[in-house]
Amino acid sequence: MKKYIVALDEGTTSCRAIVFDNEQNIVGLAQSEFQQHFPKPGWVEHDPVEIYSTQYGVMTEAILRSGVDISDIAGIGITNQRETTVVWEKKTGKPIYNAIVWQCRRSVDIARELVKKIPAETIQKKTGLLPDAYYSATKLRWILDNVEGAQERAEKGGLLFGTIDSWLIWKLTNGAAHVTDATNAARTMMYNIHDMKWDQDILKALNIPECMLPEVRGCSEIYGYVNISGVEVPIAGAAGDQQSALFGQACFEPGEVKNTYGTGCFMLMNTGKEAPLSSNGLATTIAVKLGDEVQYCLEGSVFIGGAIIQWIRDELGLIRESSDSEYFATKCKDTGGVYIVPAFTGLGAPYWDMDARGAIYGLTRGTGRNELIRASLESIAYQSTDVLRAMKADTGLEIAGLRVDGGASANNFLMQFQANIANVSVKRPKILETTAMGAAYLAGLATGVWDSKEVIRESRVINRVFEPAMEADERERLYAGWKDCIERTKSGR
Repeated sequence: MKKYIVALDEGTTSCRAIVFDNEQNIVGLAQSEFQQHFPKPGWVEHDPVEIYSTQYGVMTEAILRSGVDISDIAGIGITNQRETTVVWEKKTGKPIYNAIVWQCRRSVDIARELVKKIPAETIQKKTGLLPDAYYSATKLRWILDNVEGAQERAEKGGLLFGTIDSWLIWKLTNGAAHVTDATNAARTMMYNIHDMKWDQDILKALNIPECMLPEVRGCSEIYGYVNISGVEVPIAGAAGDQQSALFGQACFEPGEVKNTYGTGCFMLMNTGKEAPLSSNGLATTIAVKLGDEVQYCLEGSVFIGGAIIQWIRDELGLIRESSDSEYFATKCKDTGGVYIVPAFTGLGAPYWDMDARGAIYGLTRGTGRNELIRASLESIAYQSTDVLRAMKADTGLEIAGLRVDGGASANNFLMQFQANIANVSVKRPKILETTAMGAAYLAGLATGVWDSKEVIRESRVINRVFEPAMEADERERLYAGWKDCIERTKSGR
């Protein structure tokens, strides 16, 4: 008998819902964008009510499109944009302020004040994260500071905090469940990833009442139920988007790595029961919590991945469609020594240079469109290789291969160059919806749709494997050229 899982994938710009059957086929899909708010330079907000209504709408649409009987839906899994912060009234469910999005930089000063009370090294040891406005803790403090009466109401138990997973679960269960999962909790900069508890020292330093924080649960268990046309359907899985993609790629063992090629690139390596503290600019975080078992991972973020293809399309006009980049990149045998370092918003992992800016090196009179397009694609692979090498340096683990997803992973030239320059096999799955797939797996494990992780691993279908096909001397020569360009791009040089 067929069973189905609905995955709710709440992203930064849109809400999606995908209905999977127990053979991992997509049988229904719906997506809708929601509004972005930029009240001041560097500020980014979303309307939490719009997020919920949009997510509920696409869930209903996806189920209708699938033609599935609601009674055959075994469960719902949720994956979400991480760090984005919502505060709402416990009694009414009304948000007291817009959601402050992970991209928002308004709370930089709060992060700076925090490290005066608790050293950055101490915060990193507790949370795996270096203090930054990126994480939820400083955003929550900003709301409590800037909404009249919020601190007092929070201390009296009248306000609740949550990341987007918590907000959606609370709304879907009609206020019955105020919970989060361990992966989302780990991205708030308030959660001790070793003790698996909200950290009292950080809460005290930020003056955040613990009573407003959600209960932290595992990633694969029933949190509550949503009523869909009179049928009570369990919400049974939750994980932040990047950890969900790691699980969706079946990276269940230490040394297994996934890279998502989106606007930026997000690479995660499963490190098993060990939580190595990075000395190479990576974040240590929770990969997944199943029952009492916790697995950790290292994470590295590249700011400009596929966004450079949008740049050469929209600003430079070198291509009409993003997919054209593959065709033109293959029309020249190499870049002619050209490197592009796309530090448009600074350099991410492992460099973390916020003041660096983009640069093109090695231009000659013979440089043309094809070389620039090829160099743009190669820059994505070089940056990802930087992160991969940092992970190996931090852990000593051998890289078992690179599992890829995201829009740019469909580019065969890019995937082959990635295999060449990183000297690893690159595996692209048949289903690229790995973020939603991860949420579906987590919910399916909790509801018996899939019996074990081994069943999931064995049932995955690989679309294509790209094996390294470059001589070692050539690889090192090209990579040394890249590293030289990075050094010249860094601010202060």
